[in-house]
Formats: sequence, C-alpha cells, structure tokens
Amino acid sequence: MLVDAAGDLLGALPPVPVAMPYWQEASDVVAAAREAYGIDVTVLRLLEADRPAPHGGTVTYLAQLDGPPPPDLREVAEDLRPRPHPLRLPYAEPGGPARSLAWARERLGWPAMTAVQQRTWNLSAIWRLDGPDGRRVWLKQVPPFFDHEGAVLRWLDGALPGVAPHLIAAGDEGRVLLGDVPGVDGYDADVAQVHAIAAVHHRVQVRAAAANGELAAAGVPDRRGPRLGAWIRAELAGHRPAVDAVLPDLDARLAALAACGLPDTLVHGDLHGGNVRLGEGPPVIFDWGDSSLGNPAFDVLRLTGHLDATDRDEVVGAWAARWRADAPGADPERAVALVGPLAPLYGAAAYAMFLAHIEPSEHPYHRDDVPDALAAVASLVAAERPTVGG
Repeated sequence: MLVDAAGDLLGALPPVPVAMPYWQEASDVVAAAREAYGIDVTVLRLLEADRPAPHGGTVTYLAQLDGPPPPDLREVAEDLRPRPHPLRLPYAEPGGPARSLAWARERLGWPAMTAVQQRTWNLSAIWRLDGPDGRRVWLKQVPPFFDHEGAVLRWLDGALPGVAPHLIAAGDEGRVLLGDVPGVDGYDADVAQVHAIAAVHHRVQVRAAAANGELAAAGVPDRRGPRLGAWIRAELAGHRPAVDAVLPDLDARLAALAACGLPDTLVHGDLHGGNVRLGEGPPVIFDWGDSSLGNPAFDVLRLTGHLDATDRDEVVGAWAARWRADAPGADPERAVALVGPLAPLYGAAAYAMFLAHIEPSEHPYHRDDVPDALAAVASLVAAERPTVGG
C-alpha cells in the first residue's frame, strides 16, 4: 500500500514475491518493487499478515513512494486505509525515514551518500549508508524502550573500545550512527566461537559491575534484585497465566540468586550469535537495546541455548570458572540453575512490554511470544530439581 511524502494514500500494488521470509527485512521488498514496477519505495510498517505469527505467507506493508505512481495501482477499500495511532514510531510515518537520513547526512558531512533500507519493524529501523572512498556506516533507530542503547554504546566505547560497534553519533528519536564491523553474523557460531564470545562479554561484565550507578544514571533499566520481580509482575499483569501461577517461588528465587555472590552488572538481554559479528579479530557484540542491570547468568544461558548439552556444559563451566576467579566465594553454577526458569519469564515480560508499546497492526510479530515463554517457564519448573531451598 503506497502513500506519498505527505501521507496521502495512492493505492496498492499487486502482490510481488520476495525471497526472504522474514517480515522485518525490507531490502528485498524495496528491490522487488524496483524490479517489478520501476519505482523506489521506503517500507514504513507492517499493516497486516495472513499468518498469526512470523514468518512467510502474504503480508501487506505501508510504503512511501518516491516519484510518480505506476499505472497499475489498485484502489484501496475505505476500511483498509491506514489510520493514525498514538503508538506509531517516528520512522514508521511518511517522511520519518527521510528525516532520519537527513540527520545522518548532517552528522557525517559526506558530499554523497547511498542509503539502503535493510530492516524496519517495531523494534528498529536499520539503513546501510555507503559514502565516499568505500566508507560504510549504519543508521539505526529504535523505539523509546530501547533508547538507552546509545548510552550503552558510548560507555562501551570509553571503557572497552572494540567490543561493540563504534558510536559515531547519537540523536533524538532513538537514532544512532554506528561504525561498520567486518565479518559475518554469528547465527551458526560453533562451540569455539561461543567460548570467544563468552570471554569478551565477561570482560564487559566485570568492568560494568563497577559502573552500575553510572549506567543507571545514563538510562539503562535497573532490574537488580527485587526490582526484577517488580518489573516482571508489572509487565505481565494483564497476561495469563499469572506470574505467581507459573513461578510461585519468584521472590525466594531472586533472593537465592542474589546470595550466589555474582555481582550485578550490565546484562545484554539477547546475547545470541546473531547479535555478534565474527571476523578475523575478537567477536564484536551489538544490539544492546535489550540491555539492563542485573545478574550475568541470564546472558550465558541465552548465549548457549543453541548448543547441545555437552558443548553447553563446557561453555558454562568456563564461564563459571572466570566468575569464581573474579568473584571469590561466588557460586556461578547455582546461579545458572536458579536462572533457568527465570530466563523465559524475563522474556515473557519483555515481549509483553513490546506489545504494550507498539501499534496493533504489528502485534503479530510478538503475539505468540508471551504465552510461548510462559509455557516454557512452566515446563522448566516441572523438570527442575529442588533449587531454591536445596
């Protein structure tokens, strides 16, 4: 469905196939519109999908057309016309991406720049920016609940340069400009690469443990100790089953976790291989929007979730040995056991937060995530040995 720069509806294109099934990926949608109809579009947001959850199927996007409309646009029924919504993000509005690109041009000062839209959805908009002499940077824009990512990247740049993408600039409306990181995304990271990621992240967390106050003052969500339980209950208040029905020992578990002796620190919140760039040098960790202050055991569970039991135990064992060296008297293995059911509960709360702050047309991205995560909590609780009291 196409609008012009003023937001006036022009009509809808016939369906066009794209290779990638992932709804948030925009690059092949833009390329398909150019190839099939000779037009340049900017994808703004998802309008509807014929499946209840990602991915694949037939989806309808709202896109801004740059230039004259093609001759074969279809008329749009009145009940399908896009309507304003108070939760709409700036980059999902007509003219929003253009304003962000103008901001990037001003900050970079490049005489010429090619911008390629890579992704857009309720959690981020990402553009690849190619400039003079082969220079490349990335423009990222996030919703308000991820707006502390720029502050985290600024702190990492000062504390441990190179462990995360270099922050070139940060602006309002969740905008950041990031340096390019050569390599490949680590979705298929093997056990050796996961060991390397864990070692780099351990350096981050040891350093951040002494900077909790600074990071909290910069806007990083503070979910240390009992604050985590309060946040989980608040976010999941409208969802069923209730928190205390799936994890009745939540408060006792959080107290036992604190007694394990690991320091509170910067938690990435979504530390899987796909959020790590692997190349010739050490791994580079990106996508810090989910970050908060809390217990480091959450991240090692997320990082090793795709490994088989033997490899997972090996990585967790090495992680625990590092923490025993840096936090004498701590019990990292017990912390991991306690966090087991807490991790999907944390995820359920995060997904609930997303749903509460995004417009309904994009709810299919996350609608099933909350019940799926709560079911995972119940399954883990049923399978675990006595942990809190033993």
